[in-house]
Amino acid sequence: QDRGRTAKVTLKKTPLHTIHQRYGARLVDFAGWEMPVQYEGALKEHLAVRESAGVFDVSHMGELELRGPDALALVQRVTCNDASTLDDGQAQYSAFLTPEGTFVDDVVVYRLASDHFLICVNAANREKDFAWVCRHAEGDVTVEDNSDRYVQLALQGPRAEALLGRLTPLDLSSIGFYRFGRGPVAGVEALVSRTGYTGEDGFELYFAPEAAEEVWEALFREGAGEGLKPAGLAARNTLRLEMKYALYGNDIDDSTTPLEAGLGWIVKLDKGDFVGRDALRRQKEEGLSRKLAGFVVTGRGIARDHYPVLLDGRPVSEVTSGSFAPSVGKSVGLAYLPAAHSRIGQPLEVEIRGKAVEAEVVKTPFYRRESQ
Repeated sequence: QDRGRTAKVTLKKTPLHTIHQRYGARLVDFAGWEMPVQYEGALKEHLAVRESAGVFDVSHMGELELRGPDALALVQRVTCNDASTLDDGQAQYSAFLTPEGTFVDDVVVYRLASDHFLICVNAANREKDFAWVCRHAEGDVTVEDNSDRYVQLALQGPRAEALLGRLTPLDLSSIGFYRFGRGPVAGVEALVSRTGYTGEDGFELYFAPEAAEEVWEALFREGAGEGLKPAGLAARNTLRLEMKYALYGNDIDDSTTPLEAGLGWIVKLDKGDFVGRDALRRQKEEGLSRKLAGFVVTGRGIARDHYPVLLDGRPVSEVTSGSFAPSVGKSVGLAYLPAAHSRIGQPLEVEIRGKAVEAEVVKTPFYRRESQ
């Protein structure tokens, strides 16, 4: 009776949904959320972040909070980085791993106090991650999914500090990379962190949903003369790809390990036991069979996600992330290659519209600021 009938899916909306419509955003389904993919255009938004500033609504991201005397022990058990090294006001890039050492999710851990941690997780993994952390909870610790209590805006670009500095009494120059402070932004109490996913300077603002439009509009009033633009998911994707920042679901997932993805620096095998530790120790001892490599297309065409990757004419992999990189002026991409063929200078081919197009493994990140 119901064959051929498609169930209507109700997409979640961030508290800024009306604002996005007002600003002319093109909205798309992203991880079950109706999100802006672009406003004026992905290229303009990408370049605004590189040259001045852009602001992204990333309120779809999830926030888990762990409280209690055993909160640190739980963070240590479920993440691969060493959270015991964190001070209050410090953040850390890390990951939840399966017993096989593959990704449940990549996360950012914030130490609010010795017994209070906030973990920012990817939107598509919010429920899964919450269940995962709860499953491993022991002792005196509470785990809450407080995602609905936060709006998150990412203000990114070389003008970000000057712009935000006019809206807060916080001394932004004292907030170092992967650090955070708490104070009012446009009169609204917020957690202000400096992590970023674009390769540019910038801040993440976490605050109450009811103040979402107020803070957004304050940013654009203040940024009118700074070249500030609203930026969507398309620009966010090309910005992070130019930096070889991994995207869960594309470059990392439950079939890949941090060691294979070039993220061995977030794995602290000597910190004590954690989920996935034995598998990663074994993989490190045995050596990697494949590595995530960055490549530039030297022929004509743009490498897109899932296009086949060939070595000596044989398919060996697929593009995990690929696009034209505006700041580089070239088509770039990422792919898992056999370890012996992942070195810089390795020739390969990408199948673009049925045609094998020449490419070459290069040093990453693809983009570097002149000051770097």
